[in-house]
Amino acid sequence: MIMKYKDQRVAIFFDIQNLYHSAKNLYQSRVDFYEVFKKAAANRKIIRAIAYVVKSDTVEKEASFFDALENIGIELKMKDLQVYANGLKKADWDVGIAVDAIRLAPSVDSIILATGDGDFLPLIEYLKSLGKIVEVISFGHNTSAKIKEVADDFIDLEKNSQKFLIKSPLIKKSKSKFPK
Repeated sequence: MIMKYKDQRVAIFFDIQNLYHSAKNLYQSRVDFYEVFKKAAANRKIIRAIAYVVKSDTVEKEASFFDALENIGIELKMKDLQVYANGLKKADWDVGIAVDAIRLAPSVDSIILATGDGDFLPLIEYLKSLGKIVEVISFGHNTSAKIKEVADDFIDLEKNSQKFLIKSPLIKKSKSKFPK
């Protein structure tokens, strides 16, 4: 466990696909991103909070989800779902998240990765070499053991899964942009 203090500057990077599929596969449910955001922020100073999303063909359903993310103070970065001739679909933001985390590192004390993807291990190691605190928040069963080990802090959403899951298709909306 690391010290978290009010004036600590943090950036949160949400790997939406990773969290979405983890909640769906583990609990047949959806992520309450507002609650995840509050837990990650931990009453600290949010410099940036970015969600990396992939647009598919269900535009109406996605639009309300995207609006809800923005309403709680999360900036969106979007890309279209790539569908190849052989039917393979690809939706990967790993490089985009890594580039943004490296770019923002000089402006923050702590970087929070909301993902369980082991591909982020080199990023975590690099950010730590810069003297940054790196935290990971995700569902433990779907999180790489190595990133749990290497991160300065791992917040397991499974320890209180009901708080971080919702049954309806929309996330909760808060009255203020950032959680208190």
